[in-house]
Parts: sequence; C-alpha cells; structure tokens
Amino acid sequence: MQSDLTPDLLLRAYASGIFPMSEGRTDPEVFWVSPEKRGIFDVPGLHISKSLRKRLSQRQFDVRVDTAFDAVVSACADRHETWINTELQNLYGALAEAGHAHCIEIWQKNRLIGGVYGVALNAAFFGESMFSRETDASKLALVYLMDRLIAGGFTLFDTQFITPHLASLGAFEVSKPTYEQRLSQALARPADFYKLTEAHPSLQDVLQRSTQTS
Repeated sequence: MQSDLTPDLLLRAYASGIFPMSEGRTDPEVFWVSPEKRGIFDVPGLHISKSLRKRLSQRQFDVRVDTAFDAVVSACADRHETWINTELQNLYGALAEAGHAHCIEIWQKNRLIGGVYGVALNAAFFGESMFSRETDASKLALVYLMDRLIAGGFTLFDTQFITPHLASLGAFEVSKPTYEQRLSQALARPADFYKLTEAHPSLQDVLQRSTQTS
C-alpha cells in the first residue's frame, strides 16, 4: 500500500476527511483514519492563559516560518510513541516543497526548541503534530500559527484528535457530519498562509487580530 502513496493522494485524502497514520517510527505500514469525533479549533479560538501571555510578552524567543520543516517533523517523530514513519515524513516534506505543508518554528539562541506543522488546503489547515523542548514552546508555536490562520482567512483548524493539552488551549470535538460540513465550507474558500508577512508579530498585534476577527 505504501508504494502507492503520493503527495497528491494525501491531499485528496485530507479533502475527503481522512488522514494517514503509522503504528510507529519503524513500522512501514500506513493506514487511513476517519474518526467519528474530530478535534478542531475555532478560528480564532485559542485560549491564551495569563502565564502564556506573560511568556509571549517577554519575547525571549524567535519565531520562524517554513525555514526548518524537516527538522520540525523529525522532532515531532522523535518520541517513544509516534505515528510518523519515514515514508510519511518524506511525503510531508514533498508537500512542503509543493507549498501545501507548513511549519511554525520557535527558536531560542539559534536552537530549535518547539514547533508545529500541518497541511494547508484552501481555507482548511490540518494540524499534524507539535513538539516542545522547553516549557510552553509548542504553545508559543500554536499562538503564532493561529494568528497566521486568522490573517490568512482560514476557517477550519483541524487537530484530528483531542488531548487534555489541546482542550486546555480551546480545542473541542465535533461529530463527523459537523466536521465534514465545516471541511466542505473551508475547501470552497481561498486562503493565504503567507498573507501575514511578519514571522514574529508583536503580542499586541496578535491579540488585536484575534479580537477583530472574533
């Protein structure tokens, strides 16, 4: 099956409401998933706690966009349990080269400390995975990803599943029919991941965009 996987097939799968996974880093098999309950964020809809807002205001980090995509995916896969095998990593790399996969990177003193990546298709963004090597680094990446989605006109931020971590940030579950309706609406709309030209906008600008769009 995996020999038939192509970047185009992945895009068609996402457009149909399904996504690929593997049982582990070294497992060559890939299977398709279409859960009955789907995790999503509203756009806007990220909850920023007081502690996270404080960390954002300190700006002791740098935000970059799509400068180290392979490194972000590798970091996401570098854990005891992962669904990202080598073939999927290569396919996401091909989607990034084609402009359909993107990442937000959090750097500190030229060290990659956190990030998130996903697939963009019209006004839908399918969040795939994130990682953190320092406290709140993945949360910082989500803040700047959400800001970019707001600015770019995205209407669907798919998280696939819900975890306590994502729920604490504002993600919630919807039924498959509700998800499919939202997906159809998002696929019918244009969006631009690069409309926001500044990789690291100020916290004031981030909060203002969120308020104006909500």
